[in-house]
Amino acid sequence: MNRTRTNDRFTRTRNGSAESGRGGSRFGSSARSRSAGSSRSGSYGRRPAAVQGEFALPRTITPALPAVEGFADLDMPGPLLGALSSQGVTVPFPIQAATLPNSLAGRDVLGRGRTGSGKTLAFGLALLARTAGQRAEARQPLGLILVPTRELAQQVTDALAPYARSVRLRLATVVGGMPIGRQASALRGGAEVVVATPGRLKDLIDRGDCRLNQVSITVLDEADQMADMGFMPQVTALLDQVRPEGQRMLFSATLDRNVDLLVRRYLSDPVVHSVDPSAGAVTTMEHHVLHVHGADKHTATTQIAARDGRVIMFLDTKHAVDGLTEHLLNSGVRAAALHGGKSQPQRTRTLAQFRSGHVNVLVATNVAARGIHVDNLDLVVNVDPPTDHKDYLHRGGRTARAGESGSVVTLVTPNQRRGMTRLMAAAGIVPQTTQVRVGEKALHRITGAQAPSGIPVVITAPVVERPKKRGATSRGRRRPVSAARRAVVRQSTAGAAA
Repeated sequence: MNRTRTNDRFTRTRNGSAESGRGGSRFGSSARSRSAGSSRSGSYGRRPAAVQGEFALPRTITPALPAVEGFADLDMPGPLLGALSSQGVTVPFPIQAATLPNSLAGRDVLGRGRTGSGKTLAFGLALLARTAGQRAEARQPLGLILVPTRELAQQVTDALAPYARSVRLRLATVVGGMPIGRQASALRGGAEVVVATPGRLKDLIDRGDCRLNQVSITVLDEADQMADMGFMPQVTALLDQVRPEGQRMLFSATLDRNVDLLVRRYLSDPVVHSVDPSAGAVTTMEHHVLHVHGADKHTATTQIAARDGRVIMFLDTKHAVDGLTEHLLNSGVRAAALHGGKSQPQRTRTLAQFRSGHVNVLVATNVAARGIHVDNLDLVVNVDPPTDHKDYLHRGGRTARAGESGSVVTLVTPNQRRGMTRLMAAAGIVPQTTQVRVGEKALHRITGAQAPSGIPVVITAPVVERPKKRGATSRGRRRPVSAARRAVVRQSTAGAAA
């Protein structure tokens, strides 16, 4: 059910205009560009009212439909309900129960919830249900999901794929770092739903391989990160190309002033739902600040990495990530690096190895702070403390997901203590603070730290056996077999001509 939108939605104003700001790190990385800036002093967490840096939620004019208790209470196609059952998804998360009745009815939705709160199915099921039965023409998708990173795009695609198959809808993933020709081919072949990062989608539109004039349902996932990464001009340019009377759903972990621009300009009388806004509010997550001496930090990091079980370790720079990964491998710890300098196939392979347990330690920059879900991950370590409370919350959001428990540990040297205190206050978190030394029981009790084996390890890609071709047992034999077959064909052709 689409609604006609009027021009007043482009001229409405709301208290709290966009503020300017700049990002960057204390290690000298260049500041990221932002169209409307970001309010670095903002926070969200366990406070009930809008806090500094966030905007007041829009008031819904048309009353929202009530939440449901089960998926069976929703007006969705039978195959979708069957797919949910076969996937073992029986009870909706709060954000799904609250928003799906309204999004299925065609309402615009503004949802706030941390990663792991169920946002993907909250918007994905509605998009698939409302698109089911339609067929896209070449280069003209019907639904669009915009995300900030390649990893999140792949995760969204993987999560929605079984449900899309159940209603015979074709998904296409459009991200940078992968061959653009294959993505163009998928769009030319027809895809009802496109999951895309803004930059690559713009490239394909500029090439003439995609048009958005038939997109009637648009989703912005992790809208705050898209703003933080400087994607706002690209995002607004893309939103201006979709059908103006279509449905829009915006989901975000935080509602900064940058997101306010999108809400005011592109959402019409949205249903608003906020759930589990902060990692600091998750009762199954513990937050530890470990005060360490500078001389102990390297050894403490190594011993934490050698623990039993998986762990993600965050550092600020690609160089630091590569250096720690090499050190851990030489110390006998199965570690792998993940950062923006890796190709997409490398990043995909590393994540697969980490999820399968082939690698125990993922050493990463903030590229892994969102869009990565790993089951049973119970520890995240900030080797380098983040400079922004939002980065802290998203790093920590890799653990304690979907009701599981987990811990976030931050190693803090004496000169970092004051800044960490301010960051935790901005995040609305009261951590457990402990003074630790290498070899003491406290480090092992909190993190499971232990001495590494000291035997260097090499991480190799799992060997995938390929089926042998009939008639060829080795590469050297293929040419004679092929030549013999060609000779037979020539003889047969000559016989037919005679």
